Amino acid sequence: MVEQLIDTRHVHHPAVAIQELMHTVGVLDPGHAGTAGVIGAIEKLVESMPAHRIRVPDVDTLGRAAVLSGVLCRLCSYRNDHRRKALQDCILYLQAYKDGLTVVTRNVTDFDYLLQLLPAGRVLMYR
Repeated sequence: MVEQLIDTRHVHHPAVAIQELMHTVGVLDPGHAGTAGVIGAIEKLVESMPAHRIRVPDVDTLGRAAVLSGVLCRLCSYRNDHRRKALQDCILYLQAYKDGLTVVTRNVTDFDYLLQLLPAGRVLMYR
């Protein structure tokens, strides 16, 4: 169902998603046998994103996302690495909201909280 929806719509790619993918490249163990394949798949994915469909947040969106992620982290008692992920999710959510786009995500928990905090956004969640 999600694949069909994506195949029939213009897909925009948030810059923060590219950042998350590239972070993965950095944390992978270069000595692990599977690393090269994963990096190759990420490279292919990022290169397939048309430049005119990459959404880059402005300073206002980044500032609002920082405050929203702070609230989310406080309310959910997020710690350490989850705080970074919460910030990235908030940037993605607010960028989509500003651009009138819908976020498609498997991250039901965090985006459900974001919808409760700022219900004007649009999110399509799947499992």
